[in-house]
Amino acid sequence: MSPLPALVLALLPAAPPDAVSVDRLAIDALAAWDVPGAAVVIVTPDAIVHLKGYGTRELGGKPVTADTVFPLASCTKAFTTALVARLADQGKLHWDDPVRRHLPDFHLSDPAADALVTLADLGSHRTGVGPHDLLWYRAPWSQKEMVRRVTKLPLSRPFRTAMQYQSVMYIALGQAATKAGGKPWADLVRESLLDPLGMKGVTLTTTEAAKQPDRASGHRPGLDGKLAVVPWYEQKEPNPAGSVNASARDLGPWLRFQLTGGRLGDTQIVSEAALRETQTPHIVIPMTDEARAIAPETQQMSYGLAWTIQDYRGHLQVLHAGMIDGFRAHLVLLPKDGYAFAVLANREGTRMNLALGNALTDLLLGLPPRDWNKYLLGVLADEEAEARVQARRMEQARQRDPRPAAAPPEKLAGRYVEPAYGTAEIRNGKDGLVWEWGTWKVPMEHYVADTFRLKAPGNPYLDGRMLQFAIEAGEVKAFRFVGQEFRRK
Repeated sequence: MSPLPALVLALLPAAPPDAVSVDRLAIDALAAWDVPGAAVVIVTPDAIVHLKGYGTRELGGKPVTADTVFPLASCTKAFTTALVARLADQGKLHWDDPVRRHLPDFHLSDPAADALVTLADLGSHRTGVGPHDLLWYRAPWSQKEMVRRVTKLPLSRPFRTAMQYQSVMYIALGQAATKAGGKPWADLVRESLLDPLGMKGVTLTTTEAAKQPDRASGHRPGLDGKLAVVPWYEQKEPNPAGSVNASARDLGPWLRFQLTGGRLGDTQIVSEAALRETQTPHIVIPMTDEARAIAPETQQMSYGLAWTIQDYRGHLQVLHAGMIDGFRAHLVLLPKDGYAFAVLANREGTRMNLALGNALTDLLLGLPPRDWNKYLLGVLADEEAEARVQARRMEQARQRDPRPAAAPPEKLAGRYVEPAYGTAEIRNGKDGLVWEWGTWKVPMEHYVADTFRLKAPGNPYLDGRMLQFAIEAGEVKAFRFVGQEFRRK
């Protein structure tokens, strides 16, 4: 038999990974990052080659298995873009469609951006609207109202000039898919993707996930620094930006589908051209100092449609992460090398998933190993040290500025309104000022002059946020918060 040509050999995937080596990497990562448990699935285009759980579903509890359910958080977004790809195959929409072709009431505050915004702009986070996560995170209003509010925000960057991660725009994208497909997003995802892929265990709400007996618990450090269980982030309605829940076993066919260009076995579920569009760069992600620190083997990074595309030690990587209360998810495709894998973990605020993902990539591709746990723990330590330095500088600056607030607490109390965020109320009670907005009630402390600081220990979205009041001739006119001006009502 004649030997295979070198080109053919280069296209063949390497041998299945050594299970013992994968086990060692996973166990070492859990220990290094103090993560209770994780599940790992590795696939080639034709098979699942590794599927296993590590550690425990909950501190001191039962072990993680291949069927333990985790929330995928933002890794849900790729299901939405794959659905749009499927609808594009059917001629029901196209990525270049103006958003208002499907959502007539959708608008952006900038007239030029409003006239030009397309579905691809929503999917690649390039509308110019900043993250504004508080418009969805624990918000008391409907998804329709989230989209209505976000369209009232001013652009923080010029249209199509920067990638700014924006989850509410993915809710809008899911609503456009619903309009084009004639059914709710959840029904379309299940009929078009989950059922053909045999992903029977996937759920699209926390209500459904709560019925699963093998379900992980999320964890985060408490105020005492010790790891503690946190409740699942509640999503009673299917959410195109982040409500898919799945096990490592469920993700096996999903990853194979992504590797093969929309095919599973002999069934072409989405055309290769349509699916590859989601894995194609649509906007550059600048390699900032922070990006270079956490991705030292990467020279160029961009964003497609629910996927980050980058080089890694000379190989193509297509990946996405997900994070929600108590959990991290990490999906990686190595399209030119014939591998894909997922790491699901039950602790937030950790880079364990990235460290293990890089280590698995090195193992699968036969690259020289690197101690990614040690390296990324060092990056984290540097970031924490820098944060402490900045906090000290801010405190020193505050101590050098003894100016009191120009108005007493009772004058600051009242109702304030911002077009997108709606009404916020400042209350003055026996324990001092309290900021109330949406589902939040957070104490305030005087910081300096007419600036106050929110006190919400353990809440990364609110703790330490500043409210700066505008006071003219003793009258309180407004306050600024998250870059927006709330005018006194």
